[in-house]
Amino acid sequence: MAGGAMIAGLLHTVPALAPTFDLLVADAVPGVEREHVVDAWMLETAIAEGVTPAVRSRVASHLRHLADSGADAILVTCSSIGEAAEEAAADLGIPVIRVDAAMAAEAAHVAAGRVAVLATNTATLGPTTRLIEREATAQGVDTTVTAAVVEGAAAARSAGDQAGHDRLIAEAVRAAAQPADGGAPAGVIVLAQASMAAAAEAAGVGIPVLTSPAGGVARLAEALTPSDPGRPSASANRPAAPGSDGPSPAASS
Repeated sequence: MAGGAMIAGLLHTVPALAPTFDLLVADAVPGVEREHVVDAWMLETAIAEGVTPAVRSRVASHLRHLADSGADAILVTCSSIGEAAEEAAADLGIPVIRVDAAMAAEAAHVAAGRVAVLATNTATLGPTTRLIEREATAQGVDTTVTAAVVEGAAAARSAGDQAGHDRLIAEAVRAAAQPADGGAPAGVIVLAQASMAAAAEAAGVGIPVLTSPAGGVARLAEALTPSDPGRPSASANRPAAPGSDGPSPAASS
């Protein structure tokens, strides 16, 4: 913004993630102002009913609010509503970045044939899987994407058992890397939700395990400081594939 600090808008569905992203963005873009919108209802509804027209309307309303408040770019930190955010972004005129976009592009690039997507709720599996498949097509990569929910992880987190949540995710990562049934191991593992990132290192596997926060924030930083201020950042969205299906404020996005 001319004559003032850049403003980063952030849209969350998990209240606990707002402070984490606030610190990441402040570190990535010194001096940037951050405006957060948190709406846990959107993820609760996506888990219970899918990404309904009401959820899509709420996403569009929040993005419009952030844009009208002066945001120069917006990061949507919930993967479950990523496609709805892409659809709404077309009318805003500023970059709207899906937190999992950079992760999906990297997954397609390093997959070596097979990507295993893990999530703690079903609402995230479809949007993230479709995004990786879209990136693979764009890159001309032949990739097979499999997706699974880490059973019990969401319940553990909702009950306040973060250690149990992380342990279950680490076990699922190890299982995807070395299937006990003798199936083909994944070439890369994607943790579909930002809230899963802390569990990645504990898995200790020898293949890439990708998480979304760092890449999402990096793309936001690129959008806020483009090399050519007269052109939209490369972080702006591609059109989304139609359709997005998908419990508490402690749920994962």
